[in-house]
Amino acid sequence: MALAIYNTLSRQTEPFTPLVADHVSMYVCGPTVYSDAHIGHAMSAVVFDVVRRYLEWSGYTVRHVMNFTDVDDKIIRRANEQGRDPMELAESYTLAFLDQLGQLNVLPATAYPRVSTTIPQIIQFIEGLIAKDAAYHASNGDVYFRVRADEDYGKLSRRAVDDMRSGARIAPDEAKADPLDFALWKAAKPGEPAWESPWGQGRPGWHIECSAMSLHELAEQIDIHGGGNDLIFPHHENEIAQTESLTGKNFAQIWMHNGMLQLAGEKMSKSLGNLITIDQFLSEHSADIMRLLVLSGSYRAPLVYNEEVLADTERKLERIMSAFKPAHGTTTSGAVVDTLNTIVAKAPTDFRSAMDSDFNSAAALAVLFDLVRSINAARDAGVGGEPFAAAQTCLRELAAVLGLRLEANSAGKTDAAPFIELLIELRAELRKAKQWALSDLVRNRLSELDVQLEDGPSGTTWTTKG
Repeated sequence: MALAIYNTLSRQTEPFTPLVADHVSMYVCGPTVYSDAHIGHAMSAVVFDVVRRYLEWSGYTVRHVMNFTDVDDKIIRRANEQGRDPMELAESYTLAFLDQLGQLNVLPATAYPRVSTTIPQIIQFIEGLIAKDAAYHASNGDVYFRVRADEDYGKLSRRAVDDMRSGARIAPDEAKADPLDFALWKAAKPGEPAWESPWGQGRPGWHIECSAMSLHELAEQIDIHGGGNDLIFPHHENEIAQTESLTGKNFAQIWMHNGMLQLAGEKMSKSLGNLITIDQFLSEHSADIMRLLVLSGSYRAPLVYNEEVLADTERKLERIMSAFKPAHGTTTSGAVVDTLNTIVAKAPTDFRSAMDSDFNSAAALAVLFDLVRSINAARDAGVGGEPFAAAQTCLRELAAVLGLRLEANSAGKTDAAPFIELLIELRAELRKAKQWALSDLVRNRLSELDVQLEDGPSGTTWTTKG
C-alpha cells in the first residue's frame, strides 16, 4: 500500500506522489508570536513533526518550512499594553517557542522564515498581483486583493462568494471596492512597525505573508501545506487565491489540517483565555506524554484534554516503558522465541501499513502495543539474549518514527527527579555495603510514593505510576 493522505481541498484521501521524485516540500503555518505558546500549538507541531519523520523514514528528503508571524495587529496591541517594542516582544516569544519545540522533541525545520525578514519578497508578490489586476491600491493607502476576480475563491472552504459574510480579519471598509476584499498591505499608523513600499510606509496583511514566505522558501507549487483546521477560512483560502492568482498554477497538492485541542468542550485558544501553556505542561509531564496524547487519535479529529485522558495516556506510556525492563532468562530458541521473532518481523510492515493510511498514528501505536505484549510475555517465559534485545530495538526504532524518546523517566517527569536520583544513589551505596534491609527500605518508601525502581545491568531506572 502506498501512502495516501486526506486532502482538505478535495475532501478525499488521495495517493501521494511528490512533485519531485523522492523529495517533499512542506509548509506549515506557525504561530503568531504575541504570548506564551499553549499545548494547542504543541499539538500542531507534533502532528507535522510525525508527518515529516514518517516521510523521512520512508526514504523522502523533506524540506520543511514553518513560519513565524512576527508582524501582526495582536503583537502590536500586546506590545502597546506592555510598553514594549513589537519586534522585541515577538522575537522573545519566537525564541521561547523554538526552545519548547526542542523540549517536545520536534525536529528543527529546514527554515523558520519570519515576516519581518521577508518584506522585500512580500512587496514583490503584491506588485505582481497589482500587475495582474488581482489587487489594487485604495484611497486609504492600503492595498487589497480582489476576491471576486478569483473565480475559484471558496474552493477550499466550500463557501460560495455570494453567501460569504465578513469573517476573521476580513473587515468592511469604505475604501474597498468590495466588502470581501482583504488587505495585502496596510498603510502605516503611528506607533506601529512600518516599512517603505511603492504605496508608502506600511506593513503586510496576515494572509500575504505566508504566500510570500512559501514562495520564497519553497516554490510556486508545493507538495503539502499544513496547519490547524481553524485556518481553513479565511487564511488558507486567501493563500490559495493570492498564490494561484500570481502564478496561474495549483499552489499545494495536499492541504492537511489538524483538529483543535479542546478543554472542557471548548477549543483551546488565546482569545478564549482557556490556556495551558507548553511550559506549564512540561513542568508536570514529559514530551512523550504530549506525543501520546496527540497520536492516540486521528490528527484530523478534535483532541479532548482532561485529567481522565491524561491519566490514561500516562498508563499507556508506562505500558510501553515496561517492555524495556531487562530480561531475566537466557532462552534464545524454541516456540516462544519463534513467536516473538514473527511479531518483530511483521511489526515494521504493519506499522507502515498504518501510517500509509493518512498517518493513522492510533493504528501505528497499536502495532507498538502488540510488540510490548510480546516482549513482556517473552520475558516472563525466560527469553533473553539476542532475540529479546532485537525485539526491544525494533520497538524503540518504530517509536522513534513517532518521535517518542522513551527515556527511563519519561513516563513521569517530576520536579522531585533530583531527589529521587539522590535516593537511588544512596540505595546503590547501601547495596554495595550489603545493607539489604536499608536498601529495601529505600525501594519500599519510593514505591509508596508511586516511584517504581527497576534494577538492570547498567544500573537502576525509575518511573512513576499514572
